Amino acid sequence: MKNVKSENRPVRFVRICLLGLVLFALCLGTVNRLPAAEPVADYRFKFEVLAVGMPQPLELKLAPDGRIFFNEIKGLLKIWKPESQTVVEAGRIPVFADQENGFLGFALDPHFVTNHWIYLYYSPTNFVGQRLSRFVMKGDLLDLASEKMMFEFGEQRQECCHHAGSVQFGPNGDLYISTGDNTHPFGDSESYGPMDERPGRSPWDSQKGASNTKDLRGKILRIHPTPDGGYSIPKGNLFSRASKGRPEIFVMGCRNPWRMTVDQQTGFVYWGEVGPDANNDGPRGARGYDEINQARKAGNFGWPYFVGANFPYAKYDYVTKKAGPMFNPKRPVNKSPNNTGARVLPPAQPAMIYWPYGKSDKFPELGEGGRTACAGPVFHYRPEFANTGGFPEQFDNCLLFFDWQRPFIKWARLDKNSKFVRIEPFTSTVVTVNDKSRIISAEKTNAFVIRRPEDCQFGPDGCLYMMDYGETWGENADSKLIKISYQRGNVAPIAIAEATPDIGHEPLTVALSSAGTHDYDGDQLTYEWRLFPGDKLISTDANSSVTVDQPGNYLVELLVNDGRGGVSKVSRPLVVGNTPPRVRLLSPQDGDFFTPGKLLPYKVLVEDDEDGSSEKYDEVMDPRTSVSARWSKNGDEGEVVAPGLAMMRQNDCFNCHSVNQKIVGPALLDIAAKYRGQDAALDASVWRVIKGSSGVWSPTPMLAHQQLTADQVRMMVRWIYDLEPGKTGSDTIRGIAGNISVPEDPQIRVGVVEATYTDAGRPPAGSLTGKASVKLRNRRVEGEEGQDLVGADVQDADHASGKKYLRAKADGASASYHSLNLADADNVTFRMASLSAHGTVELHRNAVGGELLARVEVEPTGAWDKWTEVTVHTESVGARCDVVALFLSPGGTNWVNLDWIKFNPK
Repeated sequence: MKNVKSENRPVRFVRICLLGLVLFALCLGTVNRLPAAEPVADYRFKFEVLAVGMPQPLELKLAPDGRIFFNEIKGLLKIWKPESQTVVEAGRIPVFADQENGFLGFALDPHFVTNHWIYLYYSPTNFVGQRLSRFVMKGDLLDLASEKMMFEFGEQRQECCHHAGSVQFGPNGDLYISTGDNTHPFGDSESYGPMDERPGRSPWDSQKGASNTKDLRGKILRIHPTPDGGYSIPKGNLFSRASKGRPEIFVMGCRNPWRMTVDQQTGFVYWGEVGPDANNDGPRGARGYDEINQARKAGNFGWPYFVGANFPYAKYDYVTKKAGPMFNPKRPVNKSPNNTGARVLPPAQPAMIYWPYGKSDKFPELGEGGRTACAGPVFHYRPEFANTGGFPEQFDNCLLFFDWQRPFIKWARLDKNSKFVRIEPFTSTVVTVNDKSRIISAEKTNAFVIRRPEDCQFGPDGCLYMMDYGETWGENADSKLIKISYQRGNVAPIAIAEATPDIGHEPLTVALSSAGTHDYDGDQLTYEWRLFPGDKLISTDANSSVTVDQPGNYLVELLVNDGRGGVSKVSRPLVVGNTPPRVRLLSPQDGDFFTPGKLLPYKVLVEDDEDGSSEKYDEVMDPRTSVSARWSKNGDEGEVVAPGLAMMRQNDCFNCHSVNQKIVGPALLDIAAKYRGQDAALDASVWRVIKGSSGVWSPTPMLAHQQLTADQVRMMVRWIYDLEPGKTGSDTIRGIAGNISVPEDPQIRVGVVEATYTDAGRPPAGSLTGKASVKLRNRRVEGEEGQDLVGADVQDADHASGKKYLRAKADGASASYHSLNLADADNVTFRMASLSAHGTVELHRNAVGGELLARVEVEPTGAWDKWTEVTVHTESVGARCDVVALFLSPGGTNWVNLDWIKFNPK
């Protein structure tokens, strides 16, 4: 896995790889089209979610029978079964899972159908290093007793990082395994090539592994498994004589070849190389680059002496702190005392594609930001894909590659000799980004969101199967297994309906609009508007209106027909005779602090046109009021939203349903209680949602949702079926006022308190719900939460509390922390680090020149990752204000790191 980047980079503990990823905003653009092929159309890409919620998934493999195997870092092997569309646990192996170790990769034998062999590459608990073993699958179960250890090699576990771990078979049965350099990327290397040769510093010297011909670290290995559980050495590996190097080595000079693929036609090997973190070229050599590499034959790819297109590093004296001459890519020499192999190495090979943190002059289409390069498969078109939903022939002989952190997905077009031609976009139907606002924007446009593309493989049907790691670096409820296919022929129209207003007293006149409805094939559309109950035809115009005279709950349905068999429906609920309540949290208020382990008092104000005000009728309204709180360690809005829940929020589900109470339709907890554990009920519920139903729970019909696919609805229904009382993802309290228990976990950064009131309705019009929420913050404000940065930036780092910190780079640097309530703050604690410089950090009210609230002297800690905590008195401002952190160090640059500021209560 990849190390934590010091600049917009994922903390690499293995938890790597994307599609939170999320705005997959990649436009198809021009491609090198074959004359007979129709133009590729973005709307024809179809995305199906096969499974969700796999903690920290890594690699996936497709079995010949349609099962999809995947592994999780902490030792689990799992299988997605197509007949039941469920995930089962195949087995668990004990692994050492710190410092990016764990269950790293696996492969199914080319003759898996008959021999059932599976090869696991993992970090064992009884050996300090990595191990490759062959096991036997017995149906859906991994036979742990069948293990045949093929090889293992030692590593250091004193320091992090880099273990790679991709395992792939080539077209002739050779097995390839990628290994990381097992080297700490920071310290005195300052994120350049780590070559610390001082005694006791071998964990910081990549020359011990990546450029050591007698060591298996920092390599791509190639072996040929034999029936007895051993292996032979294929011809053409890098070292033909054992005296020169280990015979298993196919490629050397790798840093962290985290995602690898083998072209099943040519046998060429491609891998994403996660590069170093230096942000600028300097006397010590090149800035950092991530790479996509191609190995047409065995070779040395240069690390730690070269990066990118063989950009060199200098021979650096770690004692005198002086840079010497640059290494020569034509004749690299390894003189490290930690080297046990040859001194003179094979010439270094340049990367095929490479990109830095900033904009790339060579490959500007790759943008800028964090970096975690991953190589996907090479696509080879077959005519039968036209019948299976496989990708079109325009992408024949293209390499799919992606970035787990930035993120993006791209094609590398290769010519007939597999030489790189250019980079081309994937499709604008999908969005890849980890920015919350962009994700929400993407969902509103019906784009498919991938948070962090992790691994992918083309199936025998020509469809792409992809693992999305999810939102964060840890365990994610929104990780998902995805199938991407390409639809040919007629595509049903997209129906969009708006009903305005949709709530009000009778008579209610509602404007009906189909604006945005469209047909990708350009067919002439016809429209039908209907009112339920009663199935009354309102209009056949694209836009219309309807007046409802009697109170009650209604549904308006729009049916759109393209005249060629493509039909779509969409419905909108109406509530006539009632109005929604207005809810406000009087306390706490947005931006207030919470203290882990302490009670948080709250008070709610409710005003409803029909029920009155809670100030007057609190005893009556008290039981209809609920307050919930959810807590998060990731600094987001207090929850990781499961895909099923996200899909429900995007559609009209919560207009008619709530989790705890009946509105138009039944409470979701009641549905879960009725059908939980009944596998046969799942598909029946899915089709009731799609086709519509009546008389199951109430006389009010649920209209059809034919705009949704079966896979989308299955996600939603699964989420409902998994609901349990008291386990709905938040703590809920009844009452207008009370206390919320805050968890004791000091790592919680964000809390969201939500107040809900469900009114009594106005029969026959049903109840309506009003909500209000506030976002709270921990008293410990993370440095990276600062806004309006001047002379400072945010860095990723495994050693920081939130995996990030704020770096002040110049005298007068500043950062603003908005809307803090300091009324009860008596003193403030700073967590800081400074290599050698002295300075001062000041906190000011509202602006750099504002009232001084606190001042702390910064003393050197001796290392950028050696933190110290200092507490000083703060002036109580007695009111909410912005707090500006000002960093002062006359003549100093890059002088202090700020992990967090904690505003301690009186």
